[in-house]
Amino acid sequence: MKRFICLCLSLCLCFSVNCFAKTVSSECDVSDINVPFPTSSQKTDIGTKLDIKAKSAILLEPYTGQILYEQNADEQLAPASITKIMPLLLVMEALERGDLSLETVVNASEHACSMGGSQIWLEPGEGMTVHELLKATVIASANDACVALGEAICGSEEGFVELMNKRAKELGMNSTNFENCTGLDSDNHYTTAHDVAVMSARLIKYPLIKKYSTVWMDSLRNGESELVNTNKLVRFYRGTTGLKTGTTSKAKYCLSATAQRDGMELVAVVMAGESSDDRFAGAKKLLDYGFANYSFRELKSELKEKTVNLEKGVKKSVNISCDGVVNILLPKKQKDEIKRETQWKKNITAPVKKGDILGYVNIYNKDSQIGRLPITAGEDVEKLSLWVTLRWILSAILTL
Repeated sequence: MKRFICLCLSLCLCFSVNCFAKTVSSECDVSDINVPFPTSSQKTDIGTKLDIKAKSAILLEPYTGQILYEQNADEQLAPASITKIMPLLLVMEALERGDLSLETVVNASEHACSMGGSQIWLEPGEGMTVHELLKATVIASANDACVALGEAICGSEEGFVELMNKRAKELGMNSTNFENCTGLDSDNHYTTAHDVAVMSARLIKYPLIKKYSTVWMDSLRNGESELVNTNKLVRFYRGTTGLKTGTTSKAKYCLSATAQRDGMELVAVVMAGESSDDRFAGAKKLLDYGFANYSFRELKSELKEKTVNLEKGVKKSVNISCDGVVNILLPKKQKDEIKRETQWKKNITAPVKKGDILGYVNIYNKDSQIGRLPITAGEDVEKLSLWVTLRWILSAILTL
């Protein structure tokens, strides 16, 4: 009987080793991935100091850019794999431009395969589609897959890192410097919780990214390589939409978490957490705080006029439109008093081109202006001139 038990245990061990060989290498321990992270009750009133066991944290609403809570959010810290938010943004933008497609096959370079850390064990020359590499990068934080995507866009990781830093400056991430696209520790590789929130807010505006960042488990290579999302919020926090974990010895435990409820999406960033559970608990506290206290609204112009009078034109009026919305975020306990005022430009005179701004709808909450929407011409209207009059007369004569 003892021999039989030993044989069974040996077979189980061999089977588990075989499974591990097929499973990707994760940036952190996923042995407890099915175990919920510990949480505690907290007060969530506005102004409450949250107990977040991390060096830095921030809560941001991505469409207004409003910061709802922050804790040492501007300190420059090592970001670990939340670095990959920027490469993912650049991939989304490349897909939008048509420079790549999800079906584009990328052949892994020796450099990409040499990354180490979290990886899917790409072999030099192995081909995977952009779709597969995105799965590996987002779900399993695979360094080799991320570098392969960067090389597909710029030809080299060095060129891709230059593009990452350029895009960071365009987004106003002035406290950030990238030295690689993976987040592996490097002396001059740093960012802040605020800057991570900024690039996260930009990334989640691409609906495609959420098709990857909300996946709990998936696979590659016809099921041979298992992918497990290290972001426990995906499974254990209602409304989670992503986004990215990060762990190294220097950065400690980092997380950029996004979630959406009741039409409002939030970005919570935790950096240099003391433990993996601390980062998830900290992000939950931030998100709970935001959802408990704020509501998000999109305000339209509600402009009733369809035309506006026009002077010296071949028509006496011009069609108009006022599209777009003003995004506002308000405390739930604060009663809003929304009003709109139409402001026209003086002496609207032809010629007018389609898209010309003819006025504005100014939107106020109580006495404070919270936004304005341009009123634009919906058509071209020529100026009434002698030449236009002669042209009309000639056209009428020819049709007799």
